Amino acid sequence: MDGKFFELDALKGKIVLIDFWASYCGPCRKKHQLLVPLYDKYKDATFTNGNGFTVFSVSLDRNKENWIRAVERDGLKWPYHVSDLSGLISGKHKKAYMATFIPINYLIDGNGIITGKNLFGDELEETLK
Repeated sequence: MDGKFFELDALKGKIVLIDFWASYCGPCRKKHQLLVPLYDKYKDATFTNGNGFTVFSVSLDRNKENWIRAVERDGLKWPYHVSDLSGLISGKHKKAYMATFIPINYLIDGNGIITGKNLFGDELEETLK
């Protein structure tokens, strides 16, 4: 959100949920209500395949103000929020992760291996345990 370049590799060693969403996506915003408490609960946890849990939010918004407002309103406390503001159709993150719909997410272990896809709420928590 601050305009600085960030490499996902910098989070290696942590459990990372890559979360694709947009401010205009009602189901995405509802899923955030389930994700925020899980982030609070597990952000400092030690796992067998990583230390700490964080979320790497990829917004598919085109409007920066709407994106920032949604982050604030939804209380998305994690520090990693990115968007190229190109929208759902042409976003480079969408192409890299085959995010053809939202909400969609990928859980990555501390070694950088994708260990889950489309994990929300209780299912995400069971996987984190």
